[in-house]
Amino acid sequence: MDKQTQELLALIKSLSDESRIAILRLLTQHEVSVGDLAKQVDLGEPTVSHHLTKLREVGLVTVRTLGNHRFYRLNESGLQHFKALIADFEKMPEAVPQIISDNKWIENLQLQDSEKSILQEYTVNRKLTHLPSKQKKLLIILSWLASLFEKDRLYTELEVNEILKEVYKEDFVSLRRDLIDFGLLRRERGGGKYWLA
Repeated sequence: MDKQTQELLALIKSLSDESRIAILRLLTQHEVSVGDLAKQVDLGEPTVSHHLTKLREVGLVTVRTLGNHRFYRLNESGLQHFKALIADFEKMPEAVPQIISDNKWIENLQLQDSEKSILQEYTVNRKLTHLPSKQKKLLIILSWLASLFEKDRLYTELEVNEILKEVYKEDFVSLRRDLIDFGLLRRERGGGKYWLA
């Protein structure tokens, strides 16, 4: 546990008591002795002293001694520090929910185990997470993408794009070009119609 978390935890623990909250509220108004505090919160002086000790330990209260008397007041800098810790806590990023990948669809594909493991590496729930840099792996990804197209059917460029966007919207244009370059899709001159090779 880091120091900041320890400090915040100690402060929260020190404030997890109704009497201490009441004491702090009184101390925001003016400096008060233990005896006066005890009367105002309807507690014994030893109990009030115990609460003040806990609040002093975390820097929320300061004490001034005058002869045999002790006067307590709210420590403004300690309060500001507490506020700063809370503000930092509010800025903490939310926990990112873990995505559980369902790979059953990969098991149903007519592929070798090594090819299935590559698909598992680059996909989550039938969507590409990123593209492999090695051509051998890319060809396995492209072969799977080609299987998304029906045989003996003509596709417009818009239809091809829509199918590829479902899988990898980040760079579907590169995927379409790669499918053609590696001979998995064919295209009319001028790019009007596409079909499975």
